[in-house]
Amino acid sequence: GGIGMLGPRGGLLMVLLMAGPTPILAQDWTDLTRSRRASGESALDVQIKYGAGRFDVRAGDAGGLYRVFLRYDADRMEPEIEYADGRLKVGIEGTTERSYGRGESNAELRVSLPRSVPTDLRLEFGAVRARMDLGGIPLTGLRLSTGASESTIRVSEPNRASLERVRMEVGAAKFEARELGNLNAARVDVEAAVGDVSLDFSGEWRQDALVSVKMGLGSLALHFPREVGVRVTKSGFLAPLNAPGLERRGDVWFSPGFEGAARRVTVDIEAALGSIDLFWGR
Repeated sequence: GGIGMLGPRGGLLMVLLMAGPTPILAQDWTDLTRSRRASGESALDVQIKYGAGRFDVRAGDAGGLYRVFLRYDADRMEPEIEYADGRLKVGIEGTTERSYGRGESNAELRVSLPRSVPTDLRLEFGAVRARMDLGGIPLTGLRLSTGASESTIRVSEPNRASLERVRMEVGAAKFEARELGNLNAARVDVEAAVGDVSLDFSGEWRQDALVSVKMGLGSLALHFPREVGVRVTKSGFLAPLNAPGLERRGDVWFSPGFEGAARRVTVDIEAALGSIDLFWGR
């Protein structure tokens, strides 16, 4: 399925790669770069789909709207790039890790996004090795969906915009998110099927938040800074919660001084089978 509807404002950039036959013959690796400067856009809607390869997204240079660098096999893929009025779509359709064959490690997509234009960002990956730093991008929306990927997200700078909701859907993956407190999000929803998931909520907290995590099979680690009060509920008998330093009252865990904390986070964990570790103030 898609990642969601594009917003009412902003234009359309499309990078489309159509995969051809699977057999490995000759490979013609080609580099393609497209960029555009900001020109008064009030908002940007961004949708990125990428099947397999290396992926990188981060804030661009001051004054830039977007920059896309793509390395692809011209024998099997035909890129198409379109842009219109502040809606940005970077997509690679019909590609799988197998379609890249022995040259899959050469496939690469790098995207730079604006520092000055409010941005609604949706990311959908397949078998991707993703390294993302969303710091410096004024995010108004964020949704992420991964397949069998190895992905790391960092938010190295506080978000200058406000996020109502962040959604992350993780497949059979190793997934790490760091400095999520910098997102300035009222709600963070994470759904993970199978894998190793680590969520670090350090950063600059400017509002209270609700964090919901649903985990199928695997290990889950959550890290919260000491300046944030944490209240935790958990369901699932086969996934015990290890929360050193938290006080258990019935079926709820509290960090010391939760009621008087300047910023409070309510955490709801639903896990089927695996391990859950929650670290507060470490």
